[in-house]
Amino acid sequence: MFTGLVKEIGKIKSIQTTSEGKRLEVICPELIKDIAIDDSIAINGTCQTAIKVNENTFVCDSVHETLKKTTLGDLKVNDEVNLELALRVGDRLGGHLVQGHVNSIGTINSIKNIGNNWIVWTTFPEDIAKYIVAEGSITIDGISLTVAQKEASMFKVSIIPHTFENTILRNKKIGDKVNLEIDVIAKYVENMMKNNKKDISLDWLQSNGF
Repeated sequence: MFTGLVKEIGKIKSIQTTSEGKRLEVICPELIKDIAIDDSIAINGTCQTAIKVNENTFVCDSVHETLKKTTLGDLKVNDEVNLELALRVGDRLGGHLVQGHVNSIGTINSIKNIGNNWIVWTTFPEDIAKYIVAEGSITIDGISLTVAQKEASMFKVSIIPHTFENTILRNKKIGDKVNLEIDVIAKYVENMMKNNKKDISLDWLQSNGF
């Protein structure tokens, strides 16, 4: 489990094709002291497991399914990546609950600088449209953000200077692909509604913790 707060911008040192997928070696001099073998690390919002730890790099295996469903398969040597270590019990939840399970791949539609902030519009596939709502949470490449506006196939987020400068959003261009993770709470609510045999009412929602 993660929070969507990027702790370091890492860099891809090497990529090796394997029978299982790809083996990635990531440079991260700041976080490496806190990484051990078997630790979960979010790379651009995708939960990966450290299988080897070196002086200033860690290694992980991205399997074919992960490469198919995320943008990790498009990474090249020297590409920068957003990194976050798994949440510890007792840590502050500064963003929102993020699983590191990418739901879909979106496309950057526009990036505009307005005042000190950056406005980013991202297109998304139709199958996740129902989970995206204005003022709701969304994760773009592992970054916890709030949906400012939603249209039929696009949503808008406003990026403050600190987030823009300290994540790989600073490198994005129109047409770039990004990993999207919807708020997990939306999926649980949908599942409960599908399996609920009673009519959904305000009393029912309150009695179930909503």
